[in-house]
This record gives sequence, C-alpha cells and structure tokens, in this order.
Amino acid sequence: MKLAQRLFYYLGGFAIGLILLFFFLGGKNASCDYGPSARVLKNIRIKKRAFSNEAINNMRTYQIDTADISLLLTKGNVDFSKSNTKLDSCRTYFIEGSIKEQNIHMLVENCDSIAKINVLNKSN
Repeated sequence: MKLAQRLFYYLGGFAIGLILLFFFLGGKNASCDYGPSARVLKNIRIKKRAFSNEAINNMRTYQIDTADISLLLTKGNVDFSKSNTKLDSCRTYFIEGSIKEQNIHMLVENCDSIAKINVLNKSN
C-alpha cells in the first residue's frame, strides 16, 4: 500500500471518529474544568451565595446585580497569590474580572455549603 493510500485511510477514519464524537457529546453538557482556577470557580458557582453588607452596598454603587456576579464567576480569574487556600474550614479566594467595562475584584469565602462574598470593589 502506498503512503498516499495510508494517509487517505487514516484521515478518513479520523474524520469519521470526530463526527461520531461530536454527535455523541454534542447534546451533553460536558465541561473541561481541569485547571485550578476553573475548578474553584465551578465549586463556588454551584453553592448558595451570601453577600456581606459592604458587598451589597458596592454592588448598588457600581450598578452590578447577581447575574453580573454569576458572569464573573464564569469568566473571572482566581489570583491564588492573593488568596488564602491553607485554611481547613473556609478558604478565601481573590477573584477578578471585567463586568460592564469595569474591572471588578472580589474576595469570596468558600465554605462547605455556602460561598460568602465579603468584599467587592472596583479595580483601577
């Protein structure tokens, strides 16, 4: 068998495999949250959220609602150098991102059953 025929059969099988893969996984809500930042954000998103009074006041000031917070918890970044992950009970994470053309950062206390947003401020 010539090299061109081998390459043709390989690419044909590869294309059929990709089509089958997209067909079977296309309707599923499969996600690839393998990075540390993505895992932390997903863990916070699935928990009930509570807000401190300071965070609520700043949300009113910056005209941010809970839908914007959910978007930040989806597309934001966790800064582990400013986070305190060595605690046993409730770890604290520093999350930053952009909402409505504003750079926002927040400090989230992630406990077993609840995630409390303690600080929410606008970054310069």
